[in-house]
Amino acid sequence: MGNARARAEIRPDAARMSEEIRDRSAFIRANTRLLPVPHAPEISLYLADEATALWEKTEEELGELGLPPPFWAFAWAGGQALARYVLDNPALVAGARVLDFASGSGLVAIAAAMAGASRVTAREIDSFAIDAIALNAAANGVRVQALEGDAIDSDDGWEVVLAGDVSYERDMAARVTGWLEALSSRGATVLIGDPGRSYLAREKLEAIAEYRVPTTRALEDSEIKRTQVWRFRR
Repeated sequence: MGNARARAEIRPDAARMSEEIRDRSAFIRANTRLLPVPHAPEISLYLADEATALWEKTEEELGELGLPPPFWAFAWAGGQALARYVLDNPALVAGARVLDFASGSGLVAIAAAMAGASRVTAREIDSFAIDAIALNAAANGVRVQALEGDAIDSDDGWEVVLAGDVSYERDMAARVTGWLEALSSRGATVLIGDPGRSYLAREKLEAIAEYRVPTTRALEDSEIKRTQVWRFRR
């Protein structure tokens, strides 16, 4: 996912920063700006501003501060494509129970809520992401249930499962693919947004949409990423 996935910048001294981090919502507001998402401008998120030096500490330095890598502070290409697809195809989620897996900023969950889903659950393992999702949902005037914890191998009867950018690590991709395939086999609509990550199980999937998603070289290897929405083959 580029070096930015393992880096984040914090200028203040460590003691003061550690104090600020205890209030996660305040930290998010202080170190991001509410900005429209490039490929889904109907949605605004609290995002890191490239113009600042906020996101350049190493993962080790972040660990000393008690701050995980801030994946929630960026609109990743896979999530942008998936959000765009959901907004343009609201019948997909209208009235449905939806899971946004590895939700990050909550972008895809918010898109599902805006498109008329009856209940949207965003799952994340990062407590900062949980607070970011809550702030972002409120900023967009929608309701999203943000739950912390590993959702893999669980099944809460979701009718639609959405997963953006989940194939960037080999082991995680293998676990996620098996679980998502099982959900698809039992009848859930499962969609994956992916900009060409190395471990996407293409042999099990078929592309249903493609976008050219604006991104940033702080995150990716180009400013425009060819990004597809995939579903499991039937």
